[in-house]
Amino acid sequence: MNGMDDMGVVAGTESGRAGHTRRLRGLAGTGLTATLAAMVATTLAAALAKTGGVDFEVPDGGETIPLSGFAVVTGFFSAVGVVIAVTLLRWSVRPAGRFVWTAVSLTAISLVPPLISGANTATTAALLGLHLVPAAVMIPTLARSLRARTD
Repeated sequence: MNGMDDMGVVAGTESGRAGHTRRLRGLAGTGLTATLAAMVATTLAAALAKTGGVDFEVPDGGETIPLSGFAVVTGFFSAVGVVIAVTLLRWSVRPAGRFVWTAVSLTAISLVPPLISGANTATTAALLGLHLVPAAVMIPTLARSLRARTD
């Protein structure tokens, strides 16, 4: 090998790493934006439900879930979804498909606690819907972003 070939290999490797870093950062940025949108959408939906008469009282602790609680929990679990998406982008051959399968499965599992909480019907129905709101924001957004970054 001559010096020029060595530089080409190094430059190619560096641009490959830089491209991969850009894809990961782009996905993280998209995920952060989607997380904020999911937090707002879920909190607004909870406020509308509360205005409609849903008390969000969970009998296990006898406490009422505050609106800020919806934002915090949505933000946390949406961030977990972004971490899963970034991890799959980094290590999976088919990150978009695996992400959708994983996210839909986790969303389905998340529907169990409201069903077994013992809350009244209105609260249970609202909680089930409020689990689907952030899923409807996060899953398609991150899946689309994963497809765009792997094509």
